[in-house]
Amino acid sequence: MDEITLEKLHMLCHDDTIRMTQHMALRCRERRIRYNDIKNAIITGEIIENYPDDYPQPSCLVLGDTLNGMPIHVVAGVSDEALWLITAYYPDRDMWEADLKTRKEH
Repeated sequence: MDEITLEKLHMLCHDDTIRMTQHMALRCRERRIRYNDIKNAIITGEIIENYPDDYPQPSCLVLGDTLNGMPIHVVAGVSDEALWLITAYYPDRDMWEADLKTRKEH
């Protein structure tokens, strides 16, 4: 599969096509990230990294905003019929440049 596009993410970003991994559900509870914030980030955000060779499906890292305007990273995988939510987190400014798109060199 080629790189994931925003169009593909948007096409699959609906309640009936979104699938959440158990890891995602656990992390979202721990981090107090709401489902609607994740959907908003995908719809309003941009793909900052693509992982075309991920298994079991290609995935990508999205930088978007919560409904309250806070930046958030969402890792999502894409299959033909589903958008798999893998994890979400608030970017750590110690690990990311000011644009929150570029990883800092360590």
